[in-house]
Amino acid sequence: MLRLSEVKLPLDHVEADLEAAIRSRLKTSGVPAGDLVRYTVFRRAHDARKRSDIKLTYIIDVEVKDEASVKRRLDAHPHCSVTPDMAYHFVAKAPEKSDLPRPVVVGMGPCGLFAGLILAQMGFRPIILERGKAVRERTKDTWGLWRKNVLNPESNVQFGEGGAGTFSDGKLYSQIKDPKHYGRKVLDEFVKAGAPEDILYLSRPHIGTFRLVSMVEKMRATIHQLGGEVRFESRVEDIEIEQGKVRALRLANGETLRCDHVVLAVGHSARDTFQMLHDRGVYMEAKPFSLGFRIEHPQGVIDRARFGKFAGHELLGAADYKVVHHCSNGRAVYSFCMCPGGTVVAATSEPGRVVTNGMSQYSRNERNANAGIVVGITPDDFPGGPLAGIAFQRKWEERAFELGGGDYCAPGQLVGDFIAGRPSTSLGSVEPSYKPGVRPTDLSTALPDYVIEAIREALPQLDRKIPGFAMHDAVLTGVETRTSSPIRVRRKDDYQSVNIDGLYPAGEGAGYAGGIYSAAIDGIEVAEALALNMVGQQAAV
Repeated sequence: MLRLSEVKLPLDHVEADLEAAIRSRLKTSGVPAGDLVRYTVFRRAHDARKRSDIKLTYIIDVEVKDEASVKRRLDAHPHCSVTPDMAYHFVAKAPEKSDLPRPVVVGMGPCGLFAGLILAQMGFRPIILERGKAVRERTKDTWGLWRKNVLNPESNVQFGEGGAGTFSDGKLYSQIKDPKHYGRKVLDEFVKAGAPEDILYLSRPHIGTFRLVSMVEKMRATIHQLGGEVRFESRVEDIEIEQGKVRALRLANGETLRCDHVVLAVGHSARDTFQMLHDRGVYMEAKPFSLGFRIEHPQGVIDRARFGKFAGHELLGAADYKVVHHCSNGRAVYSFCMCPGGTVVAATSEPGRVVTNGMSQYSRNERNANAGIVVGITPDDFPGGPLAGIAFQRKWEERAFELGGGDYCAPGQLVGDFIAGRPSTSLGSVEPSYKPGVRPTDLSTALPDYVIEAIREALPQLDRKIPGFAMHDAVLTGVETRTSSPIRVRRKDDYQSVNIDGLYPAGEGAGYAGGIYSAAIDGIEVAEALALNMVGQQAAV
């Protein structure tokens, strides 16, 4: 197969136009147009840099006659290359008979889910421990906070089957390097589990919460069918380490689980687990993360700003954005986890604290667009050791709880009032989507002064890039604190902890991913490293 890139066509082209463009590209690459056998769309994106002339941009895989001859003369054609092998190849297979304990995966977010799935597909029969509940029970508990102001600290947006990614926009793209095409394995498994097939070719695919729920259940069923085991409401309370090696996990129910290989995929909010690991001497360090608010606009404002006259076109869908502003105080303000046609959600996992995040359904047809508008901070802003970032997050989450009235409502402010430095006493034309509710207030004390100063400067500047971004009635909702993990559990090139053999820190919580896609890929990589280690140990016995 050959791969043609940068095939551009008008937004409203027909299928015949695409085939004609493919034949034309082949001709310029020295391939007779009549040699085309068949083609498939590998990727479709849109180029909206010129709002008056939005283009669709394709990457096409084609089969032609005498392919071997064509491949020998492709060097001179930058937009025609050999299609890479993107099939997934397992690196190991579990021995039929082994005295080694089964591998254990702690956490069943995207990273733990894919680590467990890959280990199961290789025959290692993993045990997956999830502190929260199965996804449908967890969904009921999550709605309990959103509708009844009742928080379950062990079953919420952060904890439970599917992880934090279940209650999100379901974005399936990342800027990470993926030379082995593990991302394709992620997408293929999601499609097998019921995701729409368009995630295989859209440049910025997403799934949405409702579809993720059933998909996670199907993937769990696959793990069970392959000999794996999933245990819910099984919080790891302690870890036994002997001579620098993992020997067992102790669960909150008193059970001790013997194990030599543990994937630590606990997510960025397992603060009690991080404390326990630190107490047991597992090496970790503080890392940068970001603080800010959620900002909401009418989706139509964003659509018109991004797509002009093409706003509402079915192939474009709800518009998203990605913006950044470098401030005079040296801070960078940027958009995070933008959710077109979505909602702002209550994402706390601890009593007496308010945390916001964003979520969308597959349709992305809610009235508002929302995104984190956040400021990067570093360990210099919260000195005090590896866990200082957690204390820093908690401080501002507690302040948000106080400003919101102490019942899990969130503090909010109109953008116009925030820029002007005056409290909001009522809301305007933009109805905030956060549940349990938003209470208008003054957000100037909701975050550190340098964060407030940076966001206040950035909003009018971002309005120049997206007209309407600083509209008076847009709403800021506080606070966004869990953009990424505040710690990194250091690991070696073989993916094991730098000082504890058999412990494999993984995913977003350990500081090695950000979002569903990259976390799932990291889970695959860690599972492969663990499997190779187990096979090597078995061979040495």
